[in-house]
Amino acid sequence: MSSGGEIIYECVRCSHRVSSEELRLYDDVRCTRCGYKVLKKTRPPIVKRVKAE
Repeated sequence: MSSGGEIIYECVRCSHRVSSEELRLYDDVRCTRCGYKVLKKTRPPIVKRVKAE
């Protein structure tokens, strides 16, 4: 999904995925497809299991 230090964001309105490298090219933090300003970080697909004692 992400390689190196690249972070993937997802638009809340249209669910388009935008990389942190793409966002650096623009002055505003907006979705590159619909222009919405609210983006969230995607979670990695791996779930961490911690044994509680």
